[in-house]
Amino acid sequence: MNTTSLLKKVLVTSALTTALITGANAAKKEQKYIIATASTGGTYYPVGVGIATIASLKLAKKHKMTFSAITSAGSGENVDMIDKGEVDFAILQGLFGSMAWQGKAKYEGKPRKNLRSVSMLWQNVEQFVVYNKIATTGNIMDMKNLYGKKFSIGKRNSGTRVSGQTILSALGIDYAKMNLQFLGYGPSATSLQDRKIDGMNIPSGTPTSAITNAYATIGADNIKHLEFSDADVKKISSAYPVWTRYVIKAGTYPGQKSDIKTIAQPNLLVVTKDTPLETVYLLTKTMYENLPFLNTVHKATKVMNIKSAIAGLPMPLHPGAAKYYKEQGIDIPDRLIAK
Repeated sequence: MNTTSLLKKVLVTSALTTALITGANAAKKEQKYIIATASTGGTYYPVGVGIATIASLKLAKKHKMTFSAITSAGSGENVDMIDKGEVDFAILQGLFGSMAWQGKAKYEGKPRKNLRSVSMLWQNVEQFVVYNKIATTGNIMDMKNLYGKKFSIGKRNSGTRVSGQTILSALGIDYAKMNLQFLGYGPSATSLQDRKIDGMNIPSGTPTSAITNAYATIGADNIKHLEFSDADVKKISSAYPVWTRYVIKAGTYPGQKSDIKTIAQPNLLVVTKDTPLETVYLLTKTMYENLPFLNTVHKATKVMNIKSAIAGLPMPLHPGAAKYYKEQGIDIPDRLIAK
């Protein structure tokens, strides 16, 4: 082989090597992840945007990972999208996560065993807000006064609708007798303000912008959060043991003069089992090392802390999340260790 031919081969080989390295780097730069949230008027969306923002800021340069958050109909659609590979992470209600993992309700016989928990985020506070004419006693059983009237129970494929129907059914309230409207948080608040509906179901972290707007526009003397008695909590928990007592402190909403006794369930961030360990580990680590940033995004995140990160999770942890928690000295029970 002459020198010219040898040189050509070396140059070609070098070019191919460079192309492969460049291609590998380019592929690494394209690690883009999507987080499914819910409608813009609730808590999921701003918190999801906050998580995506801080994760991108911290991980883009060194680890070549970027994250973005998208709106959705909520938990129901989020499970479907993560199932189809349309999104990588999703925020879910504890109830919906439990149903999907166990294969109950709409997932009967088809459990979503590909799901893995990343973290409990904050509590999803049940908020049934109605006009005073409906709230004759102020208790959740006043929902029976909505028979034949318009009530927004959440988008059709949302966790809001499912949790609302689950709660009402557990209490013997027949929601089928209501003129149900399937609206997101913002549209629900607007419809309530315009008197197109008599009540709305808004489970979310508090304060919730849609409810804040409703209180500010309609006035705290004209609408009311319906409350839950201890007996109500017991009945609801016997159906699905994910709810606990929650008190919305006075002053949370404009003109709210007294505490509101309601209930709450955990919200959680989930991912699929096939997501790279490093990705989930770094996202989990970034969230908990930058809680002050998330606290500026939404007040609901102020309850987030590493000690309650695995509380109430309905499915096993992703190994990446488990690795971080173990580093932080968190004792992980067997039921949360992925097999």
